[in-house]
Amino acid sequence: MLIPHDQLEADTLTRLIEEFVTREGTDNGDETPLQTRVERVRHALDKAQAFIVFDPDAQQCQLMLKHDIPRELFD
Repeated sequence: MLIPHDQLEADTLTRLIEEFVTREGTDNGDETPLQTRVERVRHALDKAQAFIVFDPDAQQCQLMLKHDIPRELFD
């Protein structure tokens, strides 16, 4: 299920993005400041290049790039 990012409280969205960009294996040695990485993700969400995906079975949210999301979630 896709969750509209603009429907989340600002603090909730920020925490979700920060968790995503600081997750082990996501930085690959990138020394970019946290705030810059957060802003990049916000921009991708605003431009519909990335989405928040909720898995009801696992009860978890994750951020995914549009091209990685199964097409049926957009129907």
